[in-house]
Amino acid sequence: MVFRRTCLSQPALAMLAALAMLTVPQAHAVGRLIDVQVIDRDSGETMPVYRHHGEHWVAGRPGARYAVSVRNASSARLLGVVSVDGVNVVSGETAAPHQTGYVLSPWQQYSVSGWRKSNSEVAAFHFTAPSASYAERTGRPAHVGVIGVAVFREKVVPPPALFMPDSAPVPHNRSQERGRYEAPHEPLLTNPHVPQNADLLESPAPAESMAMERRMAPASPAPSLGTGHGARERDWISHTTFDRRSQRPDELVRIRYDSHENLVAMGIIPSRGLPPRPNPFPGGLTPGYAPDPY
Repeated sequence: MVFRRTCLSQPALAMLAALAMLTVPQAHAVGRLIDVQVIDRDSGETMPVYRHHGEHWVAGRPGARYAVSVRNASSARLLGVVSVDGVNVVSGETAAPHQTGYVLSPWQQYSVSGWRKSNSEVAAFHFTAPSASYAERTGRPAHVGVIGVAVFREKVVPPPALFMPDSAPVPHNRSQERGRYEAPHEPLLTNPHVPQNADLLESPAPAESMAMERRMAPASPAPSLGTGHGARERDWISHTTFDRRSQRPDELVRIRYDSHENLVAMGIIPSRGLPPRPNPFPGGLTPGYAPDPY
């Protein structure tokens, strides 16, 4: 008896490895200034992110609690305005980039685990039916199924004014001279940090706001999962100050979510199911000849 050994060449092995990597996406963060991940809090796993037609998707499990992990990937403080289902997670307002958000120190990471209720509590995020989502229950169902982070850099504060002797000339307009050195600050909460008077911030122009809203809106009908208003949990924050360099975000991160089954049905997650395995001898052992078909 002769045994034949089948071998694969190195190029073939490399090709198989590449195909395996294509079919098994790795969990990773989205974003450049701030790394954004979605964490399944019940399993502790970071959800894989699937890129499809320019969109980032994660597959949620109905009923599971989750958190939006944000990590400052820079050496300067950043402000992240976080929205879920088109709702600001801190203030509960219909989300807009100029609103309140979380300030992160250089390289700081924080898990946004719920809707902010006070300086010490949040109502936990959990995946649920759209009809039971916080956005739907507050009359704003149009953007259920999307997570967004608008990122702002901090304005560099000029050095204080130099001492001017009595003999030096006095500027004719003291308010303009003073404005060169005194940068206004907006009160925020910290660790993470949130502004108290976000309603006093300058709102973007209507056209800019509408364009921003279109970019944040889902490109397809509302998905079949939303984010609920869950049990109260302890989550402490404090206040700080932050002055945005610009009213226009330096980065916008958007992640959409739906159930695993729906992402497979939409072709976002490749199906790994194998066709049924046929049995060459499914019948019994009754002897006879092939009958005519009915």
